[in-house]
Amino acid sequence: MSKIRTIRRILKGQDVIDGAGMKLIRTFANNDVEDFDPFLLLDIFDSVNPEEYVRGLDWHHHRGVETITYLIEGKIAYEDSRENERVLSDGECQWLTAGAGIYHRETPRPVDRLLGVQLWLNLPAKNKMVPFKYRDVSRENIPVIDEGDAKIHIIAGQYKDTPGAFKSDYVKTLFLDVELKADCEWSFDTVKNSKLFVCIVQGEGCFEPKGKDFIPERHVVLFNEGKTLQVKASNKGVRFLILAGKPLKEPVFWGGPIVMNTMEELEQGFDDMDLGKHFLYEVDDDEEKS
Repeated sequence: MSKIRTIRRILKGQDVIDGAGMKLIRTFANNDVEDFDPFLLLDIFDSVNPEEYVRGLDWHHHRGVETITYLIEGKIAYEDSRENERVLSDGECQWLTAGAGIYHRETPRPVDRLLGVQLWLNLPAKNKMVPFKYRDVSRENIPVIDEGDAKIHIIAGQYKDTPGAFKSDYVKTLFLDVELKADCEWSFDTVKNSKLFVCIVQGEGCFEPKGKDFIPERHVVLFNEGKTLQVKASNKGVRFLILAGKPLKEPVFWGGPIVMNTMEELEQGFDDMDLGKHFLYEVDDDEEKS
């Protein structure tokens, strides 16, 4: 196995309209399941025009996944069928375990700039039908390590000796937000046998040890196996998110907001959704309400 992680794929985000008419930048989804396992989908929010996003993602269901929303700038109002209500603001994260089912909506508020991401993380087969759990992480609770040239926000997992604000229950996940100053270099030793990618949200970065090409924002870079991730910022600097987790290597049957392991489970999910059965599953005892 190579010591340095080399690039496997580079994906450019594509503009899509989802929900009630919200413009998103979709970097990967259904067709990339095998390459990105255990991650299913990553959408970027990036707009200075409220007309592109204020209609939001209207009421919709989820089952079999976790949805993670991380907001760098902006405000997003959230509410669900479990009576959770929250306005997510700058530098905050919301981690939802849909499990057996949830019905919710997300509505961005008009701001100078909306910048952030939503990630779908798959649940293992044995945990697909766990009770729904709502958790959010305030900006104040996210550790930030300032190394001079680099500033690392630790959302989940661990960076060096510092644990992140969140520890995932089902798929052990690393989630870092890294700000690297112009023309500076940074490296990080990653966990073996993990799937790792970065999402560039601002500026440009080079992710090859001897590379000369800088990859701009709104791109995702998927890496091969290895130990060390190396990055160099362009003269614009770069801000990127690091996501890593061990692959589940399980069959995926995906239909809209539901992701299961068999066609029968997927069909049952849509039957339950039509009957409103997401209301019938017990709420986890540890569920937090805002």
